[in-house]
Amino acid sequence: MPQVSAAQWVPVSPATAFAVSQTTGEVRLAWDPFVRHQHLVDADRPQKGVRTVTRARVGLRMVSEYASYRPPTSVGMTMVSGPWFFATFGGGWRFAPEERVLDGTPIAGTLATWKYSYAVRPAWLRPVAEPIGQWLLGREIRARIAAFALACTDADVLAAAEQDRRADGA
Repeated sequence: MPQVSAAQWVPVSPATAFAVSQTTGEVRLAWDPFVRHQHLVDADRPQKGVRTVTRARVGLRMVSEYASYRPPTSVGMTMVSGPWFFATFGGGWRFAPEERVLDGTPIAGTLATWKYSYAVRPAWLRPVAEPIGQWLLGREIRARIAAFALACTDADVLAAAEQDRRADGA
């Protein structure tokens, strides 16, 4: 099964990085270049088993389900329904503490690693479609994690993420 991944260091704690990654509404739309619309289905808060409807800026729609939800270290999702050309699609985002030295000063932060795995259908199309998928999804995940890194330095996004984290009791 093909997989794309991207990693980015951010100068915030894993708890904050996780909270930023799970922002919703206008805050999410402000930083996430992939999402045009997103909402939880029959839930107020994400957790394992909760479904999410996401419409991408390019128009594609996917219903996904949280396969795992483990603040502040990881979150995983699987596609329930989505674009016709995906037989399967799943993703995992991990957040690990990592110190970096910048200008001789140690800075506590987080290494965010995002991975997507997928299979294309019909099977006979895979030899052509999977290399295209690697290129396209690779570009999308790199742009998305770069935007996430910028969001982790934005005071308004950080304030909203902290408010969400407090509401969740984290």
